[in-house]
Amino acid sequence: MAGSGDRPVLTLGHSPDADDMVMWWPLVGMRDPEGLPVDGPEGTPVIVSDRFSFQTIPDDVQRLNRRAIERGDLDITAISAHAYPYLKDRYRITRSGASMGEGYGPKLVVQRDNPAQTSEALFDSRTPVVAVPGVHTTAYLTLRLLLGRDFEVREMLFSEIPGAVAEGEVDAGLLIHEAQIAFEQLGLRRLMDLGEAWSIAHKLPLPLGLNVLKRDLDDRYGSGSVDEVAQLLGRSVRHAREHAEASKRFLLLHADARPEWRDEALVDRYLAMYVSGLTLDMGEPGRKALELLLGEGFRAGLSPDPGHIDLAG
Repeated sequence: MAGSGDRPVLTLGHSPDADDMVMWWPLVGMRDPEGLPVDGPEGTPVIVSDRFSFQTIPDDVQRLNRRAIERGDLDITAISAHAYPYLKDRYRITRSGASMGEGYGPKLVVQRDNPAQTSEALFDSRTPVVAVPGVHTTAYLTLRLLLGRDFEVREMLFSEIPGAVAEGEVDAGLLIHEAQIAFEQLGLRRLMDLGEAWSIAHKLPLPLGLNVLKRDLDDRYGSGSVDEVAQLLGRSVRHAREHAEASKRFLLLHADARPEWRDEALVDRYLAMYVSGLTLDMGEPGRKALELLLGEGFRAGLSPDPGHIDLAG
């Protein structure tokens, strides 16, 4: 796809949660919910390349997982770490942009008055029905690994899970994105913090979300293009993190659809958790954490062999 000045436009898929939203506005400029640039200098890109421009495409993380696995048509996309072994031949992981649970992560929740006090107690009388945000999400893989047993899976959009648990449509739910912080306000009670349990068991962070780049960028645009684009992504993440007030103004533009973004304390807490130092560059700690998680998934028969974890950027 040609862009301004005949620069190719690289498509960038991301989830609609706060950390993914803020990481990429420096690459494309701030845009309103209709996709139009805002007035003033913030409506134009801050991180500019003389070779590439970017088009952001927000979508649910499980749909992005499936799109990357089945079609692989996006040049850059957010995925769940669990999805990587399914698409490793077409994509490389970028050093920047990952979401890592450093002693915290997705929450397994039940109704507040549910008699179960532990995750094991869910299985006391029957196999529980658990709502999950997708079978390719890291949350699902981690829950399977931590519980070590099967449960009945009900896949649904992440935004529908709190209501399904509260209404008793399922026995428990696995919460990702901002709901993992705000669950008590929704009448729910935590049984397990997956990131906390993983950290206790393995002494490593839990890799949740990744950004990946098409391996064929080097073939299409010349040797070194993959690393060049990965470095541009890293600059965007750094700028968004260093200009936190601008990033929060960007979220407020979209708060009609996500009213929780008007809660500054919640947004501050969430961004501090998931746009961290490891998001700027996962480095060797992130690589080791990925090798552990995906290796455990492979050995348990829950995902393909991840092979060598090679990072771009």
